[in-house]
Amino acid sequence: MDANREIEKDYSLTEFVAELRRLADTLESNERFSIQIDEEDVQVPEHAIASIAYEIEDGRAEIEFQLTWEAGEAEGDVENDKDEDENEEAAA
Repeated sequence: MDANREIEKDYSLTEFVAELRRLADTLESNERFSIQIDEEDVQVPEHAIASIAYEIEDGRAEIEFQLTWEAGEAEGDVENDKDEDENEEAAA
């Protein structure tokens, strides 16, 4: 994955609401959230920091719901999960 990047995907209001519900349910369950944005799978670790930003710039207002974590954290978690599963299978 590139060090710096920004990917954005537009959703209909119905799709956006469904993704927010899925996100809320996943975070409430203390699980990792995953989503595909512009053909890229993004894994959000369960300990991501949530924030809401409000901005007015050039006459446009914007609210952003943000989840922040160190890049590579979620991907590393996935690898660790695979290693644990392999170790459990080998021990069985």
